[in-house]
Amino acid sequence: MTTRVARPPRRYRFAVVIEQDEAGYAAFCPSLQGCYAQGRSYEEALANMRDAIRLHVTDRSAAGEPIPQASAVSLTDIDLVM
Repeated sequence: MTTRVARPPRRYRFAVVIEQDEAGYAAFCPSLQGCYAQGRSYEEALANMRDAIRLHVTDRSAAGEPIPQASAVSLTDIDLVM
């Protein structure tokens, strides 16, 4: 009989951007291209984003793809007058 050793869970940290618009809140993860979520409230958008990231990471892991991790994230505003 083969004994299977359980691996400890991997811990990931991702930056998430959440913006408010007229329909509620939209969120995305800059490190995971195409990983978006939305919600009627900030808390709902954040919870939906957590689920989207979990699914994204699970799919990438199952496919043997690397999980991108940003070493630093910078957020700034740009004022544009035209």
